[in-house]
Amino acid sequence: MISTRFLTILWRVFCIFLLLLLSIGLILLTPQPVNAEILNFTYAELEGQDFSNRDLTGSVFAATNLRNASFQNSNLTNAIMTEGILLGADLRGVNFTGALIDRVTFDLSDLRNAIFVDAIATRTRFYDTNIEGADFSGAVIDRYQVSLMCEKATGINPVTGIKTRDSLGCKE
Repeated sequence: MISTRFLTILWRVFCIFLLLLLSIGLILLTPQPVNAEILNFTYAELEGQDFSNRDLTGSVFAATNLRNASFQNSNLTNAIMTEGILLGADLRGVNFTGALIDRVTFDLSDLRNAIFVDAIATRTRFYDTNIEGADFSGAVIDRYQVSLMCEKATGINPVTGIKTRDSLGCKE
């Protein structure tokens, strides 16, 4: 007859094996974004390129020249943009939620209805930028830039329903 001790050990080994198998299955079956293009554009010269209506979640644009590029209605959630030049870029309706945006030049760009919720935009310039309807809720932006942006902040974001002035914390 099989001892109780042996059955207990056998049961424990079976349970450990089953847990290990389930863990591996969960790791392999973790859903990934269906249409996301995680791309690396480090040091790329992409002046005037059209990235409109694309899912670029998590993509990297480090030291990239994006002058006059179009990202209209693109998803740049959790993207990384550092030392980039987006002078005169069309960024209408772009979703920058959770993005890291450091030392980027958005001067003369069109950011109407863009979403910067919880983005980090340090040492980033927004001079002469159209921010009508943009949502900056929870974003980390240099105080000086916020004060300049508050001078021209207007509109309500059509997706989030948040006023641009409120999202920047502008005083009335």
